[in-house]
Amino acid sequence: MVRDPTSFLPQGLSFRFVDRVLELVPGERVVALKNVTANDPHLQDHFPGHPLMPGVLLVESMAQTAGLLLPEGSSAFLAQIKEARFRAPVIPGDQLRIEAVRRGGLSDLHRFEVAALVNGTPAAEAEIVLAVVRANAGDRP
Repeated sequence: MVRDPTSFLPQGLSFRFVDRVLELVPGERVVALKNVTANDPHLQDHFPGHPLMPGVLLVESMAQTAGLLLPEGSSAFLAQIKEARFRAPVIPGDQLRIEAVRRGGLSDLHRFEVAALVNGTPAAEAEIVLAVVRANAGDRP
């Protein structure tokens, strides 16, 4: 039985912003989906009457998607966000298609080009750097 790739994300279900993986070339490229619904807790008060997915959570969804390209069992911190652009609002009913491509790295740092699209139209894009946490790195997660 093949395990769902999203189960490898270290985030708990309440803070997971990837619903499904459509394509995965391990270590190279991943395409994932996030369904944005009116029931998402973060949309209840952002903004009342005009719900909008916060940009910081768009970045988190892109970082989580990129994290699927790390070696199995890895945990990582968001180390850098470069050239982030927010092109269009993301609202309930939208389905984010998040595409991440690994662009290299150095030691425990991994660089990704990531885009979030709604109906083929860019909603957000960024270069994201994730820092892999080594085992025995102390008490901090």
